[in-house]
Amino acid sequence: MTRVMSAEKIAAARAEGRPALIGYLPAGFPDVQTSIEAAVALAENGVDIIEIGIPYSDPVMDGQVIQEATVHSLANGFKVAQIFDIVRGITQRTDVAVMVMTYWNPVLRMGVDEFSRRFAEAGGAGLITPDLVPDEAGEWIEASTKYDLERVFLIAPSSSEARVLSTVDASSGFVYCVSLMGVTGARSSVSSAAQAVVDAAHKAGAENACVGLGVSRREHVEEIGAYADGVIVGTALVAALRDGGVPAVAELAAQLSGRA
Repeated sequence: MTRVMSAEKIAAARAEGRPALIGYLPAGFPDVQTSIEAAVALAENGVDIIEIGIPYSDPVMDGQVIQEATVHSLANGFKVAQIFDIVRGITQRTDVAVMVMTYWNPVLRMGVDEFSRRFAEAGGAGLITPDLVPDEAGEWIEASTKYDLERVFLIAPSSSEARVLSTVDASSGFVYCVSLMGVTGARSSVSSAAQAVVDAAHKAGAENACVGLGVSRREHVEEIGAYADGVIVGTALVAALRDGGVPAVAELAAQLSGRA
């Protein structure tokens, strides 16, 4: 199996004169098979990179919609080892890059090397690790190098110039740019905060800087895509899956990608 990496998909989108479209879904929501079908629907409707989130009992960085979905998944008995079945189920049926977003504790519990090996074998591209900073990531850097996995670390408006530099240096695939101006709807202030983070990442040498800020419509993708290399959509897709199942996910992805 040939693994598809996020850097390849971002480069291909750039060659087409557009940002890469990145879609997030929680693993096992509303059940394992449906989460696979929803991800395949994303791929079939213009999404370039798929993030699958591992449900976690203390999702401190997630909003209410995603928190409720992960609680549902855990209540249904989701186990971390099922992430490999989900990733394999997506990579066998699509040509997208599949990333996993995870808090670090589930990876530590399984063992960083074992998790990395099994993830690579399933066709995964890399991990997005919101609560792991580069200077505490030695074991992950070693394992990701060993298994040729991408490392996506996060930066925010509060990140110092030194932190941005070290994060860009440690990342591969792309840098995840977070905005702390977190009120969806305040487009001007949110956009300016996000653009400043992306500009800082580019200035520090990041080839690919991707950002997501309550993106729910095609106009948001175009607006953010004017300065970012990729646009990340999470909550809107999870809400679509919750309210309308896989068909609603497919429809929203087609709208976001401009195919609808």
